[in-house]
Amino acid sequence: MPERLDYLRDGGRIYERSFAIIRAEADLSRFSVEEAEIVVRMVHACGCVEMTSRIVFGEGLVGAARAALTQGAPILCDSWMVAHGVTRARLPGHNDVVCTLQDSRVARLAEELHTTRSAAALDLWQDRLGGALVAIGNAPTALFRLLEMLDAGVPKPAAILGIPVGFVGAAEAKDALVQDSRGVPFLTVLGRMGGSAMAAAAVNALARAGI
Repeated sequence: MPERLDYLRDGGRIYERSFAIIRAEADLSRFSVEEAEIVVRMVHACGCVEMTSRIVFGEGLVGAARAALTQGAPILCDSWMVAHGVTRARLPGHNDVVCTLQDSRVARLAEELHTTRSAAALDLWQDRLGGALVAIGNAPTALFRLLEMLDAGVPKPAAILGIPVGFVGAAEAKDALVQDSRGVPFLTVLGRMGGSAMAAAAVNALARAGI
């Protein structure tokens, strides 16, 4: 019988040790206690402690997002990767997790708007956007489209997690959010870094206080 490799196998201990390492290595000094909880989860999702220097919280993000979730607000996701990463059992208000990317109307909307399907899918959020928690972790065009929709007067969400990833438009979309969030509390990661795993991790952290 081949010899077993020497590595930690206990899931609980792995989990505990992972978060201890993050807290020891990451610079969390500029975050509030509540913000640091979310940052730790995001670092755990990407494996990069250095990314903490790129995380920006808009004023009131934690309180606004947690209040919305407690009140049962929907979570509007730009991709199925974000939606599937949300742990439903943690959601405090039996919140709907919505992704409209596969709706049959999206392709036509994308052609009409001359944009990506990820961006066009947001137009199907309009009747649910007011007071919602928005989680964008994939497409920069989706974050740009959200800002355009807010400029056009759609109802404001309770909070925006604007964490798209990529080499084209990601940094610019997040810069636009930081420069003018249209009065909506937000969380973002500056530059190219981001992704669905980090967006979902932020939602999961917000869903359960005191983690």
